[in-house]
Amino acid sequence: MSVFISIKKLFLLNMLSSNSNTVTEFWLLGFHNLHNFKISFFLLLLLIYCVTLCGNLLIILVVSYSRSLHSPMYFFLTHLSFSDILLSSTIVPLMLHIVLYDGIFVSFIGCWIQFFFFTTSESLECFFMTVMSYDRYQAICHPLHYSSVMDFAFCIKSVLFCWFMSVVALINFSVSMSYLRFCGPNTIDHYFCDFHPLLELSCSDTFFIKLEEMIMAIAFGISPCIIIVVSYVYIILTILKIPSVTGRQKTFSTCSSHLAVVSLYYGSLLSIYLFPSKKSVKKILSLLYTVVTPLLNPIIYSLSNREIKQAFIKIKSKMLYFH
Repeated sequence: MSVFISIKKLFLLNMLSSNSNTVTEFWLLGFHNLHNFKISFFLLLLLIYCVTLCGNLLIILVVSYSRSLHSPMYFFLTHLSFSDILLSSTIVPLMLHIVLYDGIFVSFIGCWIQFFFFTTSESLECFFMTVMSYDRYQAICHPLHYSSVMDFAFCIKSVLFCWFMSVVALINFSVSMSYLRFCGPNTIDHYFCDFHPLLELSCSDTFFIKLEEMIMAIAFGISPCIIIVVSYVYIILTILKIPSVTGRQKTFSTCSSHLAVVSLYYGSLLSIYLFPSKKSVKKILSLLYTVVTPLLNPIIYSLSNREIKQAFIKIKSKMLYFH
């Protein structure tokens, strides 16, 4: 809460000190061509949001209350679920309002706060997926040293590092963004306050902010992606060396769910920022990593993970027994 108040004060000071900034609020256009599908799309989004919250909260509760799941992989999974909840709660509630009322006015400070929490949750997703891929690399490629490398101290340090890097670096980036001047127009053709739509409306020199964005993209997006790819190259090579077919299938099943989540997330994210496309296409692709991925994460891990399903059945049977 104190971080949130500090960010708000910084943004307010920057906004008040910019005499040439004539824009005090933005109009988020959202999906302006839904027509007769507006109510159906609203109900679909509401259902997705409810399932996302329940699914990720369920994973956090199951892992927390099941001693059999107290391992590094599931420890990182709970933090990934928390970042999914943060991401979905930052985007979807406002988007529901936009869909229902065909757009919404968002204040200058409100837009920047959403941008901060969106970028923070996105960077956390990248970091936690990277740490989880490293965990699978150690478990499959160096099983004898796994317990000594992936100990409790390493897990705590990794999570603290992910949070510290995400919050501190993105506070700096968000404050830099708040110095941009907006002289009009104030219509954002998107359903949330994203980087490029905001930059298109600015009447400031955006060279340095684009340079900062490039550095952030390398540190928080490209570098984790490279680490994940290298980790899975070693994992696949190790799996191929296993003599028995059953052994290969069993080993690959332990990391297939994580690989599916990573592929979906990075596939949609990189499509947005690396390949030029129409705004309508970008909106659809943005839905994949802001709405669909937080929904699919708990579904993929729950349905494809035998240990989580067994732990959930045990908790459910205990609850029925006590009732």
